[in-house]
Amino acid sequence: MQTFLQQLRVDWPSASESASRTASTEALRNRAFAELPFIQNVGALPPGVLGSVCLKELVEERGREAGYDPNLNNCLVTEDLLSVLAELQEAVQHWPMDSSPGLAGTPDAGTDSYMIVHVVSCEEEVQQQKLDLLWWKLDDQVLLTQKHLVCGPVKITGAAGNLTASEYYKLRYAQVCKASALKHGGDLAQDPAWPEIFGVLSVATIKFEMLSTVPQSQLLLALAESSVSTKGTKSGTFVMYNCARLATLFEGYKRSMEQGLYPTFPPVSSLDFSLLHDEGEWLLLFNSVLPFPDLLSQTAALASTAPGLHITARTEMLCKFLVQLSMDFSSYYNRVHILGEPRPHLFGQMFARLQLLQAVREVLHTSLAMLGLPPLSYI
Repeated sequence: MQTFLQQLRVDWPSASESASRTASTEALRNRAFAELPFIQNVGALPPGVLGSVCLKELVEERGREAGYDPNLNNCLVTEDLLSVLAELQEAVQHWPMDSSPGLAGTPDAGTDSYMIVHVVSCEEEVQQQKLDLLWWKLDDQVLLTQKHLVCGPVKITGAAGNLTASEYYKLRYAQVCKASALKHGGDLAQDPAWPEIFGVLSVATIKFEMLSTVPQSQLLLALAESSVSTKGTKSGTFVMYNCARLATLFEGYKRSMEQGLYPTFPPVSSLDFSLLHDEGEWLLLFNSVLPFPDLLSQTAALASTAPGLHITARTEMLCKFLVQLSMDFSSYYNRVHILGEPRPHLFGQMFARLQLLQAVREVLHTSLAMLGLPPLSYI
């Protein structure tokens, strides 16, 4: 799974096997035996089991209304569980403090703690709550807010058997390569620039597939090649294709300006936006540019101060927004000739349109960055 996350360009906290992690595990084991009387060694325990911890008091202390399972009582403390807890401690201690906070947000004012988000499947939710509570019990230094993001099951439609994460990525990568070769012809893999593009398109395809569904809901994966087509308006490939079209548009203006066909871009204050009277221009403005700040406020950060144990991530809002933006832009781009003939009386409208599309491009790039996707200049 760690390899799959790396392929998706996800900066996931982890701790490698090290002497410090071994020491952390040993310290947790000693604390469990020497200082915590609630560990009961009763009779012959299975291999790897150190004892049993009563979590009922912790559930009451943390607040049953917060969302902890009210049936949580005893937890078997195993070597594996202590190892996972030590890995969590190591990941937190070595997490770069100057790194981008991403969806988890920044620390609350006046505190030196960060929020830990347990991303867990619905099948493992109770076990992860046990780990959460055990961390509070065994680590006096923990000052972290712990939240749980519970994800629904992933099902594959139209396929027999299971598919590993690695096989899933390889399948999408191969489909992206095939679709690109059919579109452009030839063996693009021989071009040193294309493998990077293939990787970005594969990641975009997978992320849009997985994040377009509300995290708590069941995710149905359709493995057909239509998922990677630039003509499929629901796909990440379609969004990246329109991102590249925007880049091509501005590169075309730049080349024409350097050739003397168009003047340099005038100050924004001098532009006449009353020349924007096409319906598609107003759709882009009112559906994408103006609502974007509100979208950011709803999706950019997880609610770290909200009461309760569970949090939600609104990734589906961002994906749907990007798809709708791409559809609006694609329709407008196919219908309107933005870079018109190099005649002075047409420049006013052209510059007003370019300024609008510059705002659209900034919205698009910012949204893609939130998903960990770089913009593409061509596909």
